[in-house]
Amino acid sequence: MIHDLRKGHCVPCEGGVPPLTPEQSATYLTQLKDGWDLHEGRLRRRFNFPDFKATMVFVNKVADLAEGEGHHPDMHVSYGKVLIELWTHAIHGLSDNDFIIASKIDAL
Repeated sequence: MIHDLRKGHCVPCEGGVPPLTPEQSATYLTQLKDGWDLHEGRLRRRFNFPDFKATMVFVNKVADLAEGEGHHPDMHVSYGKVLIELWTHAIHGLSDNDFIIASKIDAL
């Protein structure tokens, strides 16, 4: 387990490794800011903003972060709201990468 998620870096995942167990995911969840939850095998959080421009500034920061780490969340964007969902497609579940990105999104 990674002790400081923000210091971690995503590593490419091509499959062949098991997803995190529910217990491992729950432990990592305690390292994130309030608002993240586990839902149907995905890590997700809703963010609220005062207007569309602030929403898009945040979305672009997340996009830059994700591109730099090589691990990309699904982002559902509407006026003043963003829902971020993370999971590792190659293993059909959660990996360390998902929690690393979540912790770095928290730092934005």
